[in-house]
Amino acid sequence: MNDSRPIFPELQNDRLLRAARGEFVDRVPVWMMRQAGRYLPEYRKAREGHSFFETCRNPELVSEITIQPVRRFPIDAAIIFSDILVVPLAMGMQVDMIAGKGPVLPEPLSTPADLDRLVMPDVKDELGYVFRAIEKTRRDLNGRVPLIGFSGAPWTLMCYMVEGAGSKSFSKPRAWLYAEPQATDRLLEQLTDVIIEYLKGQIRAGAQYIQVFESWGGILGPEAFDRFEAPHLKRIATELKYAYPEIPLAVFPRGAHHALESLADSDYDVLSLDWTILPEEARTKAGLYVTLQGNLDPAVLYGPRDVIRENVRRMVQAFGTRRYIANLGHGMMSDHDPDKAQVFVEAVREFTSELQLSSSH
Repeated sequence: MNDSRPIFPELQNDRLLRAARGEFVDRVPVWMMRQAGRYLPEYRKAREGHSFFETCRNPELVSEITIQPVRRFPIDAAIIFSDILVVPLAMGMQVDMIAGKGPVLPEPLSTPADLDRLVMPDVKDELGYVFRAIEKTRRDLNGRVPLIGFSGAPWTLMCYMVEGAGSKSFSKPRAWLYAEPQATDRLLEQLTDVIIEYLKGQIRAGAQYIQVFESWGGILGPEAFDRFEAPHLKRIATELKYAYPEIPLAVFPRGAHHALESLADSDYDVLSLDWTILPEEARTKAGLYVTLQGNLDPAVLYGPRDVIRENVRRMVQAFGTRRYIANLGHGMMSDHDPDKAQVFVEAVREFTSELQLSSSH
């Protein structure tokens, strides 16, 4: 296999990668989903005069924004600043980010005939700006922490492409499952093909850990998830692991607790958890040979310092220090106080170091 990856400075902090593989770490690694974004004043300053997707296409801005939380917090990873909807953009759909509303796709896929509008992109050309941003960010990080790459999962992307915007129920894509199962299969297969090439490109550019966001997996029942989405999620992991066996792979099946056992028996190294499952239940479902990541309710960060610390203490005691990566159960919110994020990160470091010390005696 031709693998012409660039050479980067040596990694100084590999806790995330070691924990993902089940290796010993001196303390549990911690990072936060959406740790780079609107809640940081330095992010808002960097974004001035740039639309959202203009920002995503600017490697210098992406690198700056990605590294901002690494400068501010003692976290163990950076996650590249981008968006899951760059994939539908690359496939020929229009995506607008509307302030106060979120993503809008003004010409959604209304019928199976609309699938003919989609293009199978040359990923290197259409998403090359992401790869250039990853390479630039890896160089700018200078080995400080690993860089995480990501993509939306096929079903989650289909939800936006068919619904045309965010939704509580996503009734339109869910209707496709039963009214248009063949078209559903075709769309999910196309998306899977693009996602695999996209994530391979991210790894070649320098991503050291990959997360697949199945943000809307929880709106599918167990049978629909197993029939329509699970095979695609597993194929993504299998093809990436075959090509790049050293790269840890994580999946975030938000709300799909029924899928944890099945996904644990796949090529994913890490299962990322939302806050609606108990750590003990998640470990029982996932087994002992996969790393768990999560799962503090982001709303806890609205509480006072002592409340945050107590919730973190209970979380890390329940998960323990082996095969665990501390995180939130979903992303940072735009009105979160950065000082509360600092409390979260420092509490994880303090309590997991204490746990590690006590378990070694």
